[in-house]
Amino acid sequence: MENFIYVYIFMLAAFTGYEVISRVPVILHTPLMSGSNFVHGVVLVGAMVALGNADPNDPLQLAIGFFAVFLGAANAAGGYVVTERMLAMFKLNKN
Repeated sequence: MENFIYVYIFMLAAFTGYEVISRVPVILHTPLMSGSNFVHGVVLVGAMVALGNADPNDPLQLAIGFFAVFLGAANAAGGYVVTERMLAMFKLNKN
């Protein structure tokens, strides 16, 4: 039953995220991306806490925790790279 609740929360979050992103005007995507990078940082800290509390004798918990930290770090780093590229598009060309 507990796993069903987790799947339900994941599906609800995915649907909500899709609806929010699809209704944001294009001009606001850069600030939204910056805000989501902050959220990804919080997710990364949560994944590190979960990995730190994993049972060291359970390789499945360690693997899932490591995978969560890896994906969280990649998502945060990728978000900052994309934000930097988007902000570079607004800079004036000085040539």
